[in-house]
Amino acid sequence: MSQKGFVATEEDAGLRLDAALVSRGMLPSRAKAQRAIVDRLVRVNGRVRRASHRMAAGEEVAVTEAEPSGQGEEQSQVAVSVVYEDPHLIVVDKPAGVVVHPGAGHSHGTLSQALAGRAAGGPDPGRAGIVHRLDRDTSGLLIVAKSEEAHAALARMLRERRVKREYLALVDGLPDARTGTIDAPIGRDRDRRTLMSTRTDRARSAVTHFEVIEALARTTLLSVRLETGRTHQIRAHLAAIGHPVCGDSRYGGGESGRRLGLTRQFLHSRELRFEHPVTREFLNCESKAPADLHRTVDAARREQVSGGPDGD
Repeated sequence: MSQKGFVATEEDAGLRLDAALVSRGMLPSRAKAQRAIVDRLVRVNGRVRRASHRMAAGEEVAVTEAEPSGQGEEQSQVAVSVVYEDPHLIVVDKPAGVVVHPGAGHSHGTLSQALAGRAAGGPDPGRAGIVHRLDRDTSGLLIVAKSEEAHAALARMLRERRVKREYLALVDGLPDARTGTIDAPIGRDRDRRTLMSTRTDRARSAVTHFEVIEALARTTLLSVRLETGRTHQIRAHLAAIGHPVCGDSRYGGGESGRRLGLTRQFLHSRELRFEHPVTREFLNCESKAPADLHRTVDAARREQVSGGPDGD
C-alpha cells in the first residue's frame, strides 16, 4: 500500500471531502471517493471523516492506495530538459502532456517522479520540491526546489509576487486593446466545480497582464504575465474577456483549436525571472515555443478573415 495526499488551501475551503478528493485529482469520481471514505482509506488530520465533511484551509488529507501493478520504476520516468540547475533548485522545461505530480489516472510518468532523488522540500513526499505547477497540456518553464530551505523561500517569493512569469498564448479573436490587465477574482465555478471562473462564491484575487505580439486574421498571439498564480488563471481570465486560449476546450477554445489542428491548449511558459533564494543571483530563464505551437502559428497566419467581403 502507498499513500498520497494534500494540504487544503483557501480554494478547497467549503468543499465536501469527496468533492475535494476529485478536484485535487486524488480519485477519479465522487463515487470512488465516497467508496474510499467508507473503506476508511481517507483521513483528515489523521481522523476518518464523512464524505460530507466540509474542508477547511490547512487540513491535511491522506489517501491510502494500492501500489499499481505492471509498472517498473523506469516506466514512470519522463525525459526532463533542464534549463538551469545548482545545489538549491532546478528550472525545467516541461513538455506538454506531462503531469507535474501523481494524481488520479496519473500514477506514473510525472515530472516529480522523474526528479525523484534530486528534488526535495515541502510537506508532501509525493510532490517533493514542487512549489508551483503547470497544467498537463501547458508546456514550458517550472521551478523545482532541491532542499527544504529553497522550497520555503521559493514558496514565499511566489506568494509575494517576486517571481516574474511570462507565457505565450494564442487566443481566439482580437482583444480591444494592445495591452491590458485583467483584475478579476476567481474561484471554483458555482455550477462546474472542476473549472475556475469569475462566477464563484469563493473568489480569490487574480491579476493577469497581456500584450499583443501579433494580431492575425482570426486569432491573436499574446505575451501574458502572471501577477498572481491561481489555478487555471490565464485560461479562466482570457475566457472571461471573450478570448479563450485556442485549443482549450474546457474554457471555450475548442473550436479554434480544431480549426488550427491543435491537440492541446496553446499556452507555453516561456520566461521566468527571479532572484535566487539562496545566492541572491538574478536568474532569467527562457524557453522557445515547441514545434507544435510554431506549426499552429503558421496555420493561423494562413487563415482568412471570417465573415468579411474577403472572408470565407
